[in-house]
Amino acid sequence: MQITQFMRRAVQTNGNGIATRMGARTHTWHQFAERCARLAGALAALGLAKGDRVGILALNSDRYLEAFFGLAGAGIIFVPINTRLAPPEMEFWLADSGCAGLLVDDAFAAVLPTITGGTPALRHIIHIGDAPTPAGTLAYETLLAAASPATDAGAGGTDLVGIFYTGGTTGRSKGVMLSHDNIVGNALNMLAELPAGPGSCFIHAAPMFHIADGAMTFLITARGGTHRFLPRFEPIAFMHIVATEGVTHSLIVPTMINMLVHHPDLAAYDMSSLEWLLFGASPMPEAVLRRAFAVLPHAKLMQAYGQSESSPCLTLMPPHCLALEGPNAARLKSAGRGLAGLDIAILDENDHEVPRGTVGEVCARGNIVMQGYWKQPELTARALRNGWLHTGDGGYMDDDGFIYIVDRVKDMIITGGENVYSAEVEEALYSHPAVAECAVIGIPDAQWGERVHAVVRCKPDQEADEASLIAHCRARIAGFKLPRSISFTPDSLPLSGAGKILKTELRKPFWAGQSKAVN
Repeated sequence: MQITQFMRRAVQTNGNGIATRMGARTHTWHQFAERCARLAGALAALGLAKGDRVGILALNSDRYLEAFFGLAGAGIIFVPINTRLAPPEMEFWLADSGCAGLLVDDAFAAVLPTITGGTPALRHIIHIGDAPTPAGTLAYETLLAAASPATDAGAGGTDLVGIFYTGGTTGRSKGVMLSHDNIVGNALNMLAELPAGPGSCFIHAAPMFHIADGAMTFLITARGGTHRFLPRFEPIAFMHIVATEGVTHSLIVPTMINMLVHHPDLAAYDMSSLEWLLFGASPMPEAVLRRAFAVLPHAKLMQAYGQSESSPCLTLMPPHCLALEGPNAARLKSAGRGLAGLDIAILDENDHEVPRGTVGEVCARGNIVMQGYWKQPELTARALRNGWLHTGDGGYMDDDGFIYIVDRVKDMIITGGENVYSAEVEEALYSHPAVAECAVIGIPDAQWGERVHAVVRCKPDQEADEASLIAHCRARIAGFKLPRSISFTPDSLPLSGAGKILKTELRKPFWAGQSKAVN
């Protein structure tokens, strides 16, 4: 299988349909495929060959999408770079992956001098922005105009097509190696659950460097739909494009949904075209979900769960199961059931399946499982031991196959011998009307080993103190799960590029000087 097959099918079935629209720039599927073939030809003329790596450091755009398919058609491995990294981290990703080329847009051209000094393999930098071409870079449109369209290089199957580095929520970044089979398999799994067609319009609002957005990138292409682009998520811009472009599908993280559904201007925009709103990457607070149901009544909400290592989707929660009332209400906190084309199980520390309802590690196997971590064979062997992908997530499965994620295994807090999963505590805190954002972490405690600590940002027009929040939680969760201390911040909590709260950053002040991060 090849991801370029999806593009070729879009040309066959909807060649004159709109493939991409970015501002005033619009291309049909015929034009899109031609541009991707010219990009592949231009790269070949520069001496880049099958198996080389090329980084992409840019905000969302039509040219970002062209890079995915143009690079894949040339047999070149794309390496999307997290745009929220510090320059030394960007440089590490480029150097670690051995990128021979880099595509960069206007937003990041200025950082080039600070990220290329330690990247000896980097030979060509291509500017994909609209501003004047920076010195030392090649102009994207000039290259395409001069290039001859290349034939497909024939990469596919288990050949690598992308290296997606993990975020920083659990430690040092690792390059997740995904093949054509991995990404095509994920798209086909998604197509079995999520309707889309030539009339579908998807807005890239989550960052395109993250494979979560890729879950829809290749699905919409396979169906010959339209791609619309928001350089970076901003609620007003999102609402404007949905209302004016007839957007039907979107995928954003709960943090973004929270910003959207509580925006004071939401009612001024016609959001009725939005048929499907997928979310994932972090737990969805019930209070935010209730608000979404109320203000976006036309949209079908679907929860996806997975990770980069699974290309990325493992489960989907269909809209009829995200219910506040009725027989499915008890499943509201589930992440859904495993997708077709993979096995999913809850395993113990010896990789034996645990009884239903018992917490263990969520594990999976199938054609969506990564090839491994780039240049890290020991970590690869650990993650893929005994033929299973070990997600590092703690969860359980009910008698009907629904998966419930309770936390990252590494985020589990052990206090006085009791296990506390922070997601439960965060859910209780989020149900308080004053709480805008929160994160629960374990911090050292001389008596209990670790104690439950919460970091909270209140809504601008709301106030709360430690005592009132603990009292609020006491009515919702067991006593040993209650926060023993709460710190308040006026600023947004630190987020990874995928929109997850960086608990590692929140833990650092409390664990400084400790020989280990558990107690």
